[in-house]
Amino acid sequence: MPDWSYHTIFKHIVAKLPGHIGREAIHRGMNGIATIPGGKYLIRFLGHMEPSVHNKVRVDELTFTSPIGLSGKVDPQLSGTKAFENLGFSFIEIGPVTDQLQKPEVRPHYSKKDHLKIEFPEREESLGCQKTIEKLSQYDHLSVKKLIRIKGNQTELLNMTSKLSPHGDAFIIEYTTNLDEHSFLQLKKNVDYSPLFIAVSPKQLNSFTDHIFGLIQDENVTGILLDCDREEDSYSINQSLRMIKSSLPKTLPIIISGGINEPKDAITYLNEGVSLLMLSGGYITSGPGLPKRINELIDDKFAQTSDRSYPGWIWYWLFGFCIFIGGILALLFSMTKVILPYDEAFLGISRSEILAFNELIVFFMAHDRMTLAGTMISGGILYMQLARHGVRNGIHWCRKTINIAGVTGFLGILMFIGYGYFDWLHGLFWVILLPLFVMGYRKTKNVTNSPKSKNERNHQAWKISLYGQLSFIILGFSFTLGGVIISVIGMTNVFVKTDVEYLCMPPEVINQFNETLIPVIAHDRAGFGSALLSVGLIVLMISLWGFHEGDRWVWWSMLIGGLPAFLSGIIIHYVIGYTTFIHLLPAYIASGLYVFGLLFSYSFLMKTHSDKSITAIRNSKVLGNN
Repeated sequence: MPDWSYHTIFKHIVAKLPGHIGREAIHRGMNGIATIPGGKYLIRFLGHMEPSVHNKVRVDELTFTSPIGLSGKVDPQLSGTKAFENLGFSFIEIGPVTDQLQKPEVRPHYSKKDHLKIEFPEREESLGCQKTIEKLSQYDHLSVKKLIRIKGNQTELLNMTSKLSPHGDAFIIEYTTNLDEHSFLQLKKNVDYSPLFIAVSPKQLNSFTDHIFGLIQDENVTGILLDCDREEDSYSINQSLRMIKSSLPKTLPIIISGGINEPKDAITYLNEGVSLLMLSGGYITSGPGLPKRINELIDDKFAQTSDRSYPGWIWYWLFGFCIFIGGILALLFSMTKVILPYDEAFLGISRSEILAFNELIVFFMAHDRMTLAGTMISGGILYMQLARHGVRNGIHWCRKTINIAGVTGFLGILMFIGYGYFDWLHGLFWVILLPLFVMGYRKTKNVTNSPKSKNERNHQAWKISLYGQLSFIILGFSFTLGGVIISVIGMTNVFVKTDVEYLCMPPEVINQFNETLIPVIAHDRAGFGSALLSVGLIVLMISLWGFHEGDRWVWWSMLIGGLPAFLSGIIIHYVIGYTTFIHLLPAYIASGLYVFGLLFSYSFLMKTHSDKSITAIRNSKVLGNN
């Protein structure tokens, strides 16, 4: 559930439900999608949330793909565990696990003092040890690390660690004054010497400093988890971090749970020497895209950058340039003769004979061929932009977009063959394009970089851009679906009802006039449908994966790349008099989405705002007040 769907749609729906019911509905829904065949790939396709390879962190003997994890307080029922591994998390916290089932007296709710803060109950929700084991046995194959948090007296801790040991990568023991060096030695043995952390709150750290530090200095404790979710005292996270840094070894692994509401918070703690970060209340208020945003900002802030250019991009650029030139030529033909000599040779009749029979047929063919031309010009521009600004800089999602859309476009040639009419110009066009595409694919295999982001805040421009992004996603999906529908129509009925009304002639009469005329028209429709499908995929994937603050080239690509398709597609209908409202309604709706997307994404992509803007996410009620 990326931010573009969460903040624009689902948050408003679940806000009407009691908090815990809304939470479970979201988690179970995501988990259900991740469970079905191909579900996890759908989640990854929609969000592209995998962290960069540069974000890896090593803590003790464990290697994490990034420092970002999820607090167990967010999903105490373990309802969404299978989905979380696809949302940019490197690890998830399980628990706190208690010996017996434990239900809170109150549910998590938004603070009355601060609408951006989630207050969790003192008595946490827990499935109990046995039920947790049953759940975890289903998740042994997950790629994310599992940090199991355990709470109880000494006897319960020893019993639970022994049972939970096979299911966790590391363990967290909640601090109590009864813990001692001997206790941790036994616990360490029970978990087979896996990393063992002690969880404390800033208040506990201040009240029991000597005891806690004494336990940590014992080598049986790997590190400390600073729990910042339930704070009622005046001791801040930064004060606690300074206390730890001044009294304990600099290399001590530190985990922070809570206190992260936007990407910049995570960077601040990492700069303070924190090893791992657990998202809790901030994950709910900022949305499920928060780990992705943090990971991209981490890559931007900490990864070593270079100005290296990936030379293979030029082949993809030439591929797009040839499509652009082909679209220009097709546009010129559609505005002049429309029917070319090799068309006449296949039909066995001349253009003038068709005009004498029904001039509207020529106009109709011009309408199909001009919309194809505009779509090709738009596609060529988008391919060139992806190659120049994305593949050239090593961005993997740009190469992936070109490959998916390109292969789809090439497969469209199979539809032409099915109509019994394969003109030599299309064949020559693909012969020119195929070597360029293959060379681009071969020469850019080393393009593997993840996208970086400079987005630090939950500012108003970011929130508004989500509506613009959603508009482009709907537009891309509509183009893709429209391409499929047009191709299917071309392969079956060829004409829709409004086409027949415009031509003032049923297909049977056209077929009686010339049996090869409808296959030529169907061939044109196949070309347009295939091109629209390919361009639709490009728009969809740019919208899903390419919205990063300050990426001006994405906005300009959408603006310049969209104009030829929209202008040619709408203007030609008015030129030939085919202005039936229901026929043009999809074009009108698509134009509205296009303009809406450009307007609402402008400030974010063009970065015309200030990062010091007041945080926009306020008064959300996803968890309710119960």
